[in-house]
Amino acid sequence: MTPPSSAVSIGPYTLPNRVILAPMAGVTDRPFRQLCRRLGAGWVVGEMVTADPSLWHTRKSRQRMDHRGEPAPRVVQIAGGDAEMLAEAARLNAELGAEVIDINMGCPAKKVCRKAAGSALLRDERLVAEIVAGVVAAVDVPVTLKIRTGWCADSNNAVRVAKIAEDAGIQALAVHGRHRQQRYAGEAEYDTIAEVKSRVSLPVFANGDIDSPEKAARVLAYTQADALMIGRGAQGNPWIFEQVSHYLDHGIHMAPPTLDERHQVLGEHLATLHAFYGEVMGVRIARKHVGWYLAADTRFDAALQRTLKQQFNALDTPAAQFAWMNNAMAPDAPARLLAKGSHAA
Repeated sequence: MTPPSSAVSIGPYTLPNRVILAPMAGVTDRPFRQLCRRLGAGWVVGEMVTADPSLWHTRKSRQRMDHRGEPAPRVVQIAGGDAEMLAEAARLNAELGAEVIDINMGCPAKKVCRKAAGSALLRDERLVAEIVAGVVAAVDVPVTLKIRTGWCADSNNAVRVAKIAEDAGIQALAVHGRHRQQRYAGEAEYDTIAEVKSRVSLPVFANGDIDSPEKAARVLAYTQADALMIGRGAQGNPWIFEQVSHYLDHGIHMAPPTLDERHQVLGEHLATLHAFYGEVMGVRIARKHVGWYLAADTRFDAALQRTLKQQFNALDTPAAQFAWMNNAMAPDAPARLLAKGSHAA
């Protein structure tokens, strides 16, 4: 059984449910955040933004910091290894409209860890304390933190970091159930998250390998976390938020999206990507999302998925992408494709 439903508050904001979209660089852009929120995510976090303001003039940074049209709260995640720079980045982002600041101490990417940022910070608990205290003091908006269980299997220090965060005034903590050296390999473990939850009073969000309503319920019950944070499980399946929320509240599955709904949502997602990034970049970025939608579509076997993905990746205009979608991923597409005795769309 899952724990009883209770409202989770972060500063002046109360989550409408216990299912959160995890921040993912290159994935949780404004179009995807808005889509996931519409499909049931109770809280969404923007893509990681560098704490170095000198880099904010780049197109990538400007797009990552673009929260226009999003409802409150607008959550901006910052990453870096210098306490003063992170505090200044938090202050500047708050001035630009961020309503919650999230500090990244969980990213395992080499290019981030080489700069002593992301999960590399977990190796230096004194620096962790300096950063969280500095950021909290720099802004009047709530500050949250995302971590892993530690740097490696021999340095599982999530509980100590959680206590440091709580003492500094961090208002919520997300814990990914892997250490940095695992990256995304193997399986997430939830013992550490459960221990963290038992040792602090601030809201704790369990993260890692949550890809179904049943898994969500098991993780929530085992860890006693206040909410769940879903990342890769939402790629190609933005409906997971409403599905998990419904299952947690009612103990039964909601009806899956119809083929017509899947087709409509994919079309809306493509249109917003093209509009947000422009035709050239929008077409490129749409390719990875469509690959995830294909992988999550049980109508297609692995061979057909590969063929369709190759076809889509060869397209270079929005019009061509929409034409392909309306043929290859229409509600009756698999029947038509298989009837031809071919894997051609």
